[in-house]
Amino acid sequence: MLRTMAAAALLLTSVTAAAAPPAKPDEREKSADSADKMICKRFAETGSLIASKRVCKTKRDWERERDALRTSSNINSCANQGSTGSC
Repeated sequence: MLRTMAAAALLLTSVTAAAAPPAKPDEREKSADSADKMICKRFAETGSLIASKRVCKTKRDWERERDALRTSSNINSCANQGSTGSC
């Protein structure tokens, strides 16, 4: 009788643990591939009020492009030229 009750209790706890809902798959995917998320931006065409160009890149690519632009503008700034007076 005691063994039957122990087996039933063990079975009940294993079924309860298996019935627990798994973690949301969306949360895992967001943290795993946030750098690979595609982001599209729309840029106006030069000389037109209506025409525009759509550019799609991954988040990582947009960040690289932004960092490269910041680095190049910092290198060519007047503050880095010294006192040569070329600015």
